[in-house]
Amino acid sequence: MTAPASQVDPFDLVIFGGTGDLAVRKLLPALYHRYADGQIQPGSRLIGVARDTLSQADYHTRVRAALAKAQGEDLPEDVLQGFLKLVSYHALDARKDDGWSQFAAAMQPDSDRVCVFYLATSPEIFIPICERLREHGLNHGKVRVVVEKPIGRDLKSAAAINDAVGRCFAEQQTFRIDHYLGKETVQNLVALRFGNALFEPLWNAGHIDHVQITVAETIGVEWRAGFYDGAGALRDMVQNHLLQLLCLVAMEPPASLAPDAIRDEKLKVLRALKPINESNAAQCSVRGQYRAGASNGGAVPGYLEEIARPESRTETFVALKAELGNWRWAGVPFYLRTGKRLPERVSEIVITFRAIPHSIFGEHAGPISPNKLVLRLQPDEGVKLWLMNKYPGPGGLRLRRVALDMSFAEAFGVRNPDAYERLLMDVVRGNPTLFMRRDEVEAAWAWADPILQAWEASNEAPKSYTAGTWGPSAAVALIERDGRTWHEDAP
Repeated sequence: MTAPASQVDPFDLVIFGGTGDLAVRKLLPALYHRYADGQIQPGSRLIGVARDTLSQADYHTRVRAALAKAQGEDLPEDVLQGFLKLVSYHALDARKDDGWSQFAAAMQPDSDRVCVFYLATSPEIFIPICERLREHGLNHGKVRVVVEKPIGRDLKSAAAINDAVGRCFAEQQTFRIDHYLGKETVQNLVALRFGNALFEPLWNAGHIDHVQITVAETIGVEWRAGFYDGAGALRDMVQNHLLQLLCLVAMEPPASLAPDAIRDEKLKVLRALKPINESNAAQCSVRGQYRAGASNGGAVPGYLEEIARPESRTETFVALKAELGNWRWAGVPFYLRTGKRLPERVSEIVITFRAIPHSIFGEHAGPISPNKLVLRLQPDEGVKLWLMNKYPGPGGLRLRRVALDMSFAEAFGVRNPDAYERLLMDVVRGNPTLFMRRDEVEAAWAWADPILQAWEASNEAPKSYTAGTWGPSAAVALIERDGRTWHEDAP
């Protein structure tokens, strides 16, 4: 069970790339859960669009298999059959003119009905799809378009995509999705900061020593090899996911939860980031590339063997030391790291508070560790607050660091919905709060571009690290030369 969710009026949702990995692994299971929980009503239409020539029965078979795999258990047949009645398929090559008239006629636009076009495709066909939707009159009324990341590969290309999409859809119709913003713990960060008197008075450079944001994966590039080798970890993860998390940690309190109130504050954070460029990239950034090792319980090849391109210099790991030039965060480093083939699959934000100014305890009490607030995004979403406590017993006053641990699953007794469930329903409701505005995307690229340019100018290959480890040793040095260390979730 999830928490009760309000129904939405019947709507149309078209997934371009309806047979692709994103649709199969994430979007269709998310829509199924929203239907099973009663949020999506009969009469809605969920339409998969792709080049493959499939019958409705063939597509339903694929959808059934995808749901069974995602659910990991038997699906109630009556619920599944009800969901499949909403699902249909339309064969269409988005880059060609053939078939678009028939598709437009099948859509039968209704000015009073929400219609969402989700571009779950490679970025190079975002523009052709939007242009054809406009040419066939499918961009009017309660129409919304969802654009997946990455939006471009640098500031120039991102601006070109935004310009082209903007010629077809108004800004209020355009939803640039970053699924990390839909995760429960990310949402709870806003509640923790602004719904409690405990944290916000301490949320500044006077009380916080540093912040760590880690997004680690145990997998390699898998099916994304073609895309990933042209992108790398900074474009794929840092420019969007990690910077968005940084914004939510560092932003000033918004005047309200109105969409633009929050996005205005996030934009200020992006514009306050101090530059990392050729002058300081060697001190503030590390890029790595995994070699053969062990991961997920078995031997795995190195990145170069996996993609069969021995000359590739694409990074699979990035660590950065970022700083903000404003009063709240002056002198507080934000350490960011992300990578593939790391020891654990974990995404977390760690707020480390400053050490106590003076200890009244003797050496026999043991070391006193700074307090930490740890927000775990995945897996096992929850919040931990690490505090110093007396070790029980009569053997003198000894201190030990322990955690106040809140697992969302245990605390609320409900299934945590996947991020896409929340975000898809927000699009249908027309709520853009958790989506990136154009100026946010371009501000993030404006900060990321000089890092990429500095790496290219240095002509240095990424530093090698063994699969199954925490990245290159230089990433450890990046934080330890400041007298700090990467967080480990242990006493």
